[in-house]
Amino acid sequence: MSTREGPEPGAVVLPAAVRERVVALAAERLGTLPAEQVPAPLKAVARFTPAKRARLGAAALAAALENDVVFRQRVVEGLRTSAPETVAACEAGTALPAAPPAELAAVAYLLRPPGWRERVAAVREPQPTPAQPGPTEVDAVRRLTEQLEALRATGRAEAEGLRAEVAAARAEVVAVRRRVRELGDRAGRAEAAQRTAEQGLEQERAVLAVDRELARDEVRRLQNRLSEAEQELVAVRSSVRQGRHHDEIRLRVLLDAVLGAAAGLRRELALAPVQGRPADLLAAEYAAAEVPPVQGRAPDDPALLDALLGVPLVHLLVDGYNVTKGGYGEVSLQAQRARLLTGLGALAARTAAEVTVVFDGAERVAPLAATAPRGVRLLFSAPGETADEVLRRLVRLEPVGRPLVVVSSDREVADGVRASGATPVPSVALLRLLGRA
Repeated sequence: MSTREGPEPGAVVLPAAVRERVVALAAERLGTLPAEQVPAPLKAVARFTPAKRARLGAAALAAALENDVVFRQRVVEGLRTSAPETVAACEAGTALPAAPPAELAAVAYLLRPPGWRERVAAVREPQPTPAQPGPTEVDAVRRLTEQLEALRATGRAEAEGLRAEVAAARAEVVAVRRRVRELGDRAGRAEAAQRTAEQGLEQERAVLAVDRELARDEVRRLQNRLSEAEQELVAVRSSVRQGRHHDEIRLRVLLDAVLGAAAGLRRELALAPVQGRPADLLAAEYAAAEVPPVQGRAPDDPALLDALLGVPLVHLLVDGYNVTKGGYGEVSLQAQRARLLTGLGALAARTAAEVTVVFDGAERVAPLAATAPRGVRLLFSAPGETADEVLRRLVRLEPVGRPLVVVSSDREVADGVRASGATPVPSVALLRLLGRA
């Protein structure tokens, strides 16, 4: 809301009736304002009743109306609600016969439309003058009166400022006292929490001491059991050595008997010496590059692989991705691994063969998650290593003479494991055997 105001060359001296009405309107409006809108110099006055505010806070209210434009506009807002006709007449500059001149002058002082000073001056009370005063005396009296009003206004403003400072100081003292009480409460709570923590710490120490003593008793008991176990182990080792010595004697007697029987059989049958030349060995090695049919079966015949898995203590080694990519490479690697592991688990359960499957893991970014079924050993090659190298290492680790079957269609892998004594089988044979199962 905006009010029209003319130029204000200086503070105006209000007649007593106008000043009394202006203070009454301000006191009435002050009681309706929220606390945050009350000017600081008037906070103490706002707690009074309207009549008491107008009587005891007249100076503060008059100073606030003169110096605080916002407060004066809020008083005008109240007048627009309580006396809209008077406000409209003052803004329009028209007369309102029903309203007293002091009321119109008070509203004009608050609204301050053009010509408001003349409207206020029109109701100025006549000043008593001496009989037949001269122009000099009149001018002197007028100047003294103006100086007195100015001094009074200055004094009132200074008093209001001092009251505001006192009120602010009192508010600060109240805030400090409240803060001191809060700090005292926090200190009390902190001390109580410290006492509670100390009590809990003592209890924890007591429990820890009991647990430490129990742990020491348990350690002593375990040490005694360890000593007894070591003594039993020494006795068992001695007994095993004696039993092994007896077994070696019986085995040596049996071996001598077998060797004697073999020598006698050689003499009885008059076997000719072994025929052959070094070149025949080389020819045999090259001839072995292709797996000859066994019992009339092709290398990729699943029946051949099934027959090999029936050999006692056979170890089946599988090149994982070489098998899965040839059989169901259209699915994801995880699905390939899961399908092959399921089939190998059923095969291991049926044949009781030792089964090891190796997948390439050199290109993986994170550790691969896979669960092998019972009876199947699952391996992933390390970074910088292929599954083919892992298969060759596994073949070399096995004792000479143990039946080994390596499933891979990689010619290099097949040649390598065959040179180490293993039997290579194409991947399609395993796929057909798993499909038939």
